[in-house]
Amino acid sequence: MNKILIIHGPNLNLLGEREALVYGSFTMEDINKELSALGKELGIETEAFQSNVEGEIVNAIQGAKGKYGAIVVNPGGYTHYSVAIRDAIAAVKVPTVEVHISNIYAREEFRQKSVIAPVASGQIAGFGKDSYLLGLRAAASLIK
Repeated sequence: MNKILIIHGPNLNLLGEREALVYGSFTMEDINKELSALGKELGIETEAFQSNVEGEIVNAIQGAKGKYGAIVVNPGGYTHYSVAIRDAIAAVKVPTVEVHISNIYAREEFRQKSVIAPVASGQIAGFGKDSYLLGLRAAASLIK
């Protein structure tokens, strides 16, 4: 299954408008275009999904089973407390790479704990939009 689901969590639809010093000036659409182009290079089809709603993210993860070879997820603020997203990732057993634009370990203390990391195949943080591109490369290597 050479198909990877990209999940953008809450507030990532506001990229390019919010906290440019932390998140840069690029938009979610910019990221999706670059992911699609890289996917083509890698022989991988990508599909992007964004939601500010925890349950919709859980539904997307559950829907990935049998349809996608891997998931790249930026859970946004849900990273730090969403047991529901964590449990969905654990339940579907679809290889998942957690990504973050900023280095969550260099930010406020409450952002330095990820409840997702223990069930993810790996985590990439702090490389701006390249975190997504590196995450896609990692996810592609997991399914090849």
